[in-house]
Amino acid sequence: MSSHPHSSGQAANATSDWLSQAINRIEADYQRSADTHLIALRLPCYAQCGIDLYLKDESTHPTGSLKHRLARSLFLYALCNGWVREGSTIVEASSGSTAVSEAYFARLLGLPFVAVMPRGTSPEKIAQIEFHGGRCHLVESAGAVYEQAHAIAAQTGGHYMDQFTYAERATDWRGNNNIAESIFTQMARERHPVPRWIVVGAGTGGTSATIGRYVRYQRHASALCVADPAGSVFSQYHRTGDAALTAPGSRIEGIGRPRVEPSFIRTLVDRMVEVQDADSVAAMQALSQLLGRRVGPSTGTNFVAMLELAGEMRQRGEQGSILSLLCDAGERYLPTYFDPVWVQERFGDCVPARARVDALLA
Repeated sequence: MSSHPHSSGQAANATSDWLSQAINRIEADYQRSADTHLIALRLPCYAQCGIDLYLKDESTHPTGSLKHRLARSLFLYALCNGWVREGSTIVEASSGSTAVSEAYFARLLGLPFVAVMPRGTSPEKIAQIEFHGGRCHLVESAGAVYEQAHAIAAQTGGHYMDQFTYAERATDWRGNNNIAESIFTQMARERHPVPRWIVVGAGTGGTSATIGRYVRYQRHASALCVADPAGSVFSQYHRTGDAALTAPGSRIEGIGRPRVEPSFIRTLVDRMVEVQDADSVAAMQALSQLLGRRVGPSTGTNFVAMLELAGEMRQRGEQGSILSLLCDAGERYLPTYFDPVWVQERFGDCVPARARVDALLA
């Protein structure tokens, strides 16, 4: 009888030691990281009117995208909740980028990782997940990822991270080194330090929730705009408030969803801009030329919304700054969004869209 309390105490200590080491590994990884750069876009057509545009370059994280922040937060949230233990299999439903980042953190903690993704996910992302020791389970459509992820977590006795539910809960929106705090710190010496607009895409809705809450909490005079690709449900949900709505799903990898995700908080979003696929691709191309380096298609979607807002401000004679995110680099999309044949087959002729984007840059 007396051995039971002793053995359970040892087990509890072992669990506590592993948890402590796991959290410390994630925090040490963060300590080794520098903040991401804020790029001032050189656009004389707007600068001469007192309008400045900025991109926060999230492609420089160790796993190459904005989702590195999310993955870190999700792991810490799950660990501190007691959902992830030594040996737990981590399962995630993803369009690719979150899975790359979660595979990185799973390997950091010595945990098996399974990503459930649509079959059309870019081969580069699949290769990166496998590089970090993860396994990819491909399904036919974006809408099928949730059920499959639940099933694999149940089969393995593991934990389904469920970014679409927990993204907005896992991030400390009051500050604590979140992306919003970083934005305002980096903008401090600019001529318009408080952005008139902050533009983000919505994959889970977690980033828009974090930034929107932070802006309100700090009482900044910034408005939040979400750029939503064609086929996504978020714009319609923002208009109607009907959480049962569904949509075909986005063809811009990384953003837009076929269903209303719990992490998308519509009451924090001041404006939605719906962006056609050809415009996203054309803006991706134009911005890549402007920067002298490739950006991913979701950054193109953001850029369309930025230019629309800048054009409206210029027309009204308003001055101020507009800030958005460079979500990931274009190298992940060389065989897809940067391949003219692939683009033509999926989106048709993007030349008229490029002309529209170029007109907004004139």
